[in-house]
Amino acid sequence: MRRPSIVLGFALMFLLGMAAGAQEKKGDQRLRTVHGSVLDKNENPVVSAVVYLKNSKTLSVKTYISDDSGHYRFSGLDVNVDYEIYAEHGDMASATHTISSFDDRRDIPLTLKLNKKKENR
Repeated sequence: MRRPSIVLGFALMFLLGMAAGAQEKKGDQRLRTVHGSVLDKNENPVVSAVVYLKNSKTLSVKTYISDDSGHYRFSGLDVNVDYEIYAEHGDMASATHTISSFDDRRDIPLTLKLNKKKENR
């Protein structure tokens, strides 16, 4: 008589485990990454450019210094938040780009070109 309840118990444990796994995967999908290169007007990589990432909800700003290849990377970004991103180096700056919460990509490549004089932001 106990076999049906044991089988039912294992089935319930299996289903709960599946639901927990689905929750973990769903949680992972809530984060995204933006990465790319900072280039000068001649398409050359810019070393040590400062890349600014502004959270439009909290107004907090994160920075990243581009590496020896001009690359930058921000990860762990909330998919429900809009961000603004731009780069500066010396007296030059890139355009400001918006990363929209409506953009459903988890991996966002973005090249930042330093093609205008820096302004007071």
